[in-house]
Amino acid sequence: MRPAPRRLAAAALLGALLPTLGAARGVRIERAAIRAQRLLAAGFNPDPVTLRLPPVRPLSAVARLGRHLFFDPRLSGSGRLSCATCHSPAQAYGPPGVASVALGGPTLHTPGVRAVPSLRYLYRQPPFTIGPDLQNGTDIPVPLGRQVRAAATHRRVRKSAGQPFAAAVNLVPQGGLFWDGRVNTLEQQANGPLYNPAEMDGGSARVVAAKLRRGPYAQTFLRLFGPAVFDNAHLAVAEAMFAIARFEIEDPSFHPFSSKFDAWLEGKARFTPAELRGYELFNDPNKGNCAACHLDRPGPDRLPPLLTDFQYEALGVPRNPAIPANRNPRYYDLGLCGPYRANLRTEHQYCGMFLTPSLRNVATRHVFFHNGVFHTLRQVLDWYVNRDLHPGRFYPRNAAGQVVKFNDLPQRYRHNVDTTDAPFNRQAGERAALTGRQIGEVIAFLKTLTDGYRPARLSLRPSLNPPGPSPHSATGVQGERARRSDHPCGHCG
Repeated sequence: MRPAPRRLAAAALLGALLPTLGAARGVRIERAAIRAQRLLAAGFNPDPVTLRLPPVRPLSAVARLGRHLFFDPRLSGSGRLSCATCHSPAQAYGPPGVASVALGGPTLHTPGVRAVPSLRYLYRQPPFTIGPDLQNGTDIPVPLGRQVRAAATHRRVRKSAGQPFAAAVNLVPQGGLFWDGRVNTLEQQANGPLYNPAEMDGGSARVVAAKLRRGPYAQTFLRLFGPAVFDNAHLAVAEAMFAIARFEIEDPSFHPFSSKFDAWLEGKARFTPAELRGYELFNDPNKGNCAACHLDRPGPDRLPPLLTDFQYEALGVPRNPAIPANRNPRYYDLGLCGPYRANLRTEHQYCGMFLTPSLRNVATRHVFFHNGVFHTLRQVLDWYVNRDLHPGRFYPRNAAGQVVKFNDLPQRYRHNVDTTDAPFNRQAGERAALTGRQIGEVIAFLKTLTDGYRPARLSLRPSLNPPGPSPHSATGVQGERARRSDHPCGHCG
């Protein structure tokens, strides 16, 4: 059957229009790309997203009890050390001082062995595992030994900020709490310092339970956990740790997502030129490459990024002589393979690996890495980009005058140190990944990760639709800076 004349005419018209429609679509795409480039060059997020934040609700009765316990120093052996002493709310629940390690014990004179991590943003920390996910399609966890054997024959994919999820196939250690991931729940995490003789030094469950029974919250314990809660000391302490965990999960101060970066992601803040350049360097696989481990993009679920991939790395940071335990030349903190984690001690491929922390509120910290060897962000970034170019600036020399790189690891484990991912893939004599000025710009971006930002009202955005000069012309970001005085939001930070 021959097509009707109208169908023939419509088909002919559509055929004639297709090239034009395709060209129009191409123009629209090009215009959108130019506009996005100009928005970014002006400091705006060209693709804002509405973040899915944790709900803010009144604390449960258990969480309110946990708040009292978190700030109560009477549970410690000295009677002067609470959870909040080392995890200060004023410091994003990190250490309040500048010392590499905290002091605890019965007289608050016993030094610890690791820098105090922050408790903020741990509510989404996954449990410890080796590998990307459970692969058996059931709720039965794969035994850790089997995970280790599978990882031993796996070829590692290089990490890159350009494709941060490409390395998700790596069968690597990830998740867990503490620097070595030895516990999986906030309840277990709170329990550790309670009995550690270098921290709260609580003694025993019987001693702590007796203090709980005599405390001002004893009636709350009875009301929440039953009249027999104090009949079993271990049960009473377990309920106390559960209450602290609920406080950390429910209280918004542990996950406020109130940084300038969060506001920028939602289109409610504008980066300064230095912050924008730092953000780009942070994500540049050939420069900072920071986002390869500190993921900074919201996922499809619109959850705010936690600035970590939850994985473990052996970075080879210098030994810290300020830690008294390091005065013993035979003592080494090997992270995943001991001495404080027991079940991976024979898995030597993990020796020297420590958890990648979140970078949120990193600018409020005064101690960095598991051993607190550096005390400023500039020191940290200088070491990152010059570790392999100028090792003599960071590591000691032996009797023969040779630089001893990675001196906080025994020689037999130094091959575990990352020399693959940028900027650790450079050799002596090559150019540093970041200049001194660029380090300052990355730090400017890192400061946008500090909570407590109050965004200005961005009621107006610059007219960024073409026609107009390209944002990547000779003016670029510098040109935008020069034009800012004419912009109604020129003062916005």
